[in-house]
Amino acid sequence: MHDKRITLRRLAAIAFAANLPLGATAPAFAQSDPIRIGLILPMTGPFASTGRQVEAAAKLYMAQHGGTVAGRKVELIVKDDGGTADVTRRLAQELVVNDKVAVLAGFGLTPLALATAPIATQSKTPMVVMAAATSSIIDASPFIVRTSFTLPQATLGIAEWAPKNGIRKVVTLVSDYGPGIDAEKVFVARFTRGGGQVTDSLRVPLRNPDFAPFLQKVRDEKPDAVFVFLPSGVGAQLMKQFTERGLDKAGIRLIGTGDVTDDDILNEMGDAALGVVTSHHYSAAHDSAANKAFVAAFGKANNGMRPNFMAVGGYDGMRVILTALEATKGAGGEALVAAMKGQSFESPRGPVTIDAQTRDIVQDIYIRKVERVGGQLYNVEFDSLKAVKDPGRGQ
Repeated sequence: MHDKRITLRRLAAIAFAANLPLGATAPAFAQSDPIRIGLILPMTGPFASTGRQVEAAAKLYMAQHGGTVAGRKVELIVKDDGGTADVTRRLAQELVVNDKVAVLAGFGLTPLALATAPIATQSKTPMVVMAAATSSIIDASPFIVRTSFTLPQATLGIAEWAPKNGIRKVVTLVSDYGPGIDAEKVFVARFTRGGGQVTDSLRVPLRNPDFAPFLQKVRDEKPDAVFVFLPSGVGAQLMKQFTERGLDKAGIRLIGTGDVTDDDILNEMGDAALGVVTSHHYSAAHDSAANKAFVAAFGKANNGMRPNFMAVGGYDGMRVILTALEATKGAGGEALVAAMKGQSFESPRGPVTIDAQTRDIVQDIYIRKVERVGGQLYNVEFDSLKAVKDPGRGQ
């Protein structure tokens, strides 16, 4: 029997390697088997902040809500892809074939999610995207459900706020990959529609970026502001160079999506970050009972760490998964995706819904300003857009 199981696993692995479908149905589980969730995240490398936050939040949700569903233990298997798509793909294959996970989850960057999508489709395994934010991800597989956000959602708020608040000329500066291009496209369209002018659009390499020459170019152009999108965890480096190059003293404002003033690293930025206005779907300073309880529990479980917007994607992602598993009594596949669609609840970020048609998240977007509160820096919300669907999908 043991040899037969190994042979079947090898055949399944070969099928994946050849990019062949594994069959029409999701694997059947014995009632005594644990329900396994495979969480693939960048736990090392330049995007380790994302992995650390999502993992901590997912584990917190499980600890708070019990580790069983329909009488079966829920097991979280965390894998580190180091932020490399080929590794993500291999780990996803192993989790489906060897560990027989009911759900794949995590995905710290867009290329990592896109690399996994064919595996989700072929094996009919639901795939919950907790971090990656390019609009097109949701179209890569009918088994993808998103609990993070999209860059067009996050960009919409600041693009509409800026021209109404004295910002007329802007240079855009984004990381040169899917989310950055999404952010640039939506910002330019909405900002110019509001009467603003984009004088230049700059794209910075995703890996090992040197912002200095780009910021020098911004300074030479003398816009009212520079609109910035960078992946989570990179903002402190940009903020340092922004002040070193004297853009603040030249009267150039920094605006952007909330990734730039990421709660995980905001205090490291120091006074240079004060007054920076961004739009995003979550701030640790969000004023609600649900968020205050979340921030306190997260900090207590993680040596005082402050949750960021990646954490809330992981926390809500686990809620969506476990709620759906309860509804299906532990069944996976298409039934589990169907049970995720249309879920609506009060998140630490505010009210959210998984759109039943698109499988994407609908949520409020907040305009925030960096202020010092109780000796620490926070993104303090002062305005919001309600129930925002992804504008990157033409909605």
